[in-house]
Amino acid sequence: MDERVGSESAAVAAFGRALLDLLHDEAPALEFERPLLAARAAGLPAELLADLDAARQVALSIRGELAQRRRREAELAALFETASDLASLHDLDSVLRAIVRRARLLLGTDIAYMTVPDPAVKDTYMRVTSGSVSAAFQTVRLGLGEGLGGLVAQRAAPYATAGYLGDARFLHTGPIDHAVREEGLVAILGVPLLLGNSVIGVLFAADRRHRTFGPEEVSLLSSLAAHAAIAIDAANALDETRTALAELNAANELVKEHSAAVERAALAHHRFTELMLAGGGAEDVAQAVSALLGKDVTILSAQDNPIAASSLGGPAPPDAATLRAVAEARAARRAVCSGERWAVPATAGSEHLGTLVLHAGPDLPEADRLILERAAMVCALLLLMRRSVTEAEHRLRGDLLSDLLSAPHRDAGSLRDRALRLNVDLSLPHVVVVIHAEDVFRPRLRSAAAHLAATRHGLAANFEGAAVVLLPGDDASAVGTEVAATLKAAVGRPITVGAASSARHGPGAGTEAIAAAYLKARRCVEALLALGRAGDVASPDELGFLGMLLSDRKDVAGFIRSAIGPLIDYDAAKGTDLVQTVAAYFGAGGNLSKTKDALHVHVNTVTQRLDRVTRLLGADWQLGDRALEIRLAVHLHRIGAERWVA
Repeated sequence: MDERVGSESAAVAAFGRALLDLLHDEAPALEFERPLLAARAAGLPAELLADLDAARQVALSIRGELAQRRRREAELAALFETASDLASLHDLDSVLRAIVRRARLLLGTDIAYMTVPDPAVKDTYMRVTSGSVSAAFQTVRLGLGEGLGGLVAQRAAPYATAGYLGDARFLHTGPIDHAVREEGLVAILGVPLLLGNSVIGVLFAADRRHRTFGPEEVSLLSSLAAHAAIAIDAANALDETRTALAELNAANELVKEHSAAVERAALAHHRFTELMLAGGGAEDVAQAVSALLGKDVTILSAQDNPIAASSLGGPAPPDAATLRAVAEARAARRAVCSGERWAVPATAGSEHLGTLVLHAGPDLPEADRLILERAAMVCALLLLMRRSVTEAEHRLRGDLLSDLLSAPHRDAGSLRDRALRLNVDLSLPHVVVVIHAEDVFRPRLRSAAAHLAATRHGLAANFEGAAVVLLPGDDASAVGTEVAATLKAAVGRPITVGAASSARHGPGAGTEAIAAAYLKARRCVEALLALGRAGDVASPDELGFLGMLLSDRKDVAGFIRSAIGPLIDYDAAKGTDLVQTVAAYFGAGGNLSKTKDALHVHVNTVTQRLDRVTRLLGADWQLGDRALEIRLAVHLHRIGAERWVA
């Protein structure tokens, strides 16, 4: 009896150790039959075998629990790894691809995919797939409640089927069923991606064979979907943040550009104000605009001639493209872009004063265009002011010359002071130039003459129907030729010019010499016209007394005074008889001895008188045409002094 009990105890102990070893080795369930078979073979009683079988069932239960725990641990590890992976991804597409790949891996399915809502058309579309081979399946769209996915999205609950095409629970449509058949799917599990109470997508795992998805697989995919929803929300938030940051950066750039534009506009306003106050010119405007906008600038006159440029080479004649842009801007009366040029008209009211041309492309910022238009306004004002000042100066110069020619005896000191204020020194020798042109060209002639006088420290006026210019110099022929060439180029037609020098009336002759020179120059013009030599240039040296003989005025008194006026004045002031001495000298053929006999004076007296004449009339008074002119003037004076000389 004791031996049998001991044998049974040993068998039970061996059975227990065998079960523990099997549990330790994670042996298959079938292996747990082996210890029970060994106990039966040992002849253990039926009651004991029943207990051992119950122990085996407990061991199998423990084995199942351990396997489930290990599987759950693996799933949790996989979920943790998934969460870690998703946390490291910041791009939404990368997050979605990682979720789908992980779902396929965790559930061991043939394919995994995700659909997301499209608010614009109120359905869902296939966003990401893993393992798909069908183009139709990858582009399928599901309306709310359609198919398995549409039902999951509508009810926010997981759904699974072991055979989708034969499952009547779902609303089948032609496109969806076609896509499922083409992909070859049979079993499908779908769970919602929930963010709060909103479904932001559906995650699927599917097989191309019949398969029943258990609760643990539904739970696993749902857990992955929960992680995925958080990751998607974070990725969306990050995308929104990036978008907001990009918009903020763009707004910041706009603010910077606007600030820079405002700063440039303020600088432009300040610079243009300075130019206005300083009375700047077109060249200053061109340089200021070029410095502000960083582009070359050219300014054209109302006649499209270059008057200023910002480039080092100075203004160049405009090319055909520039002239086209200028014409378009003038016609439109606003800024116009033509090719690589912006043209802006500078106008005052309806008057076109010039054009600003900016060498820049069509992408000129609005703020820079406004600066360019403001510059055109400033340029117009400066040109208008400069023209007004010039016209005022021309009037002053014209009034002064008119006074010099019409009333040379009236307050000569005041006339000289007025001249000095205009940068004209009447104490220097001057040449009076009288210009005749056809009536239609006289306005252009007067303008050109005034400009010439202003640039040469002279005076210009419209006097007695002719243009008159007074320029510093003593060579009447040279100055007259220069004036004729300059004014002919301005008028575009030949002009007739007479010129006479005030120096011929002796040093210190003053303002009266200018009036006398005018009469000579006037007679030269009249003589040229009478001789049919319109368009020529002449001086008294060239025409001599012909100027008086051919003149319409027959100004004998003026001729006498222009030839021997200094002698007449000297005789009147000193009580001498220099005119008589000159007459006797010419009458004696230049012989001093015969001259002293005719005058009844000593020869030394004759010599002294002739030296005085030379000082008053100049060293050439005895030579050539000048001698003939003086001899004629002396003769006319002697025979008609009371009638011709005031």
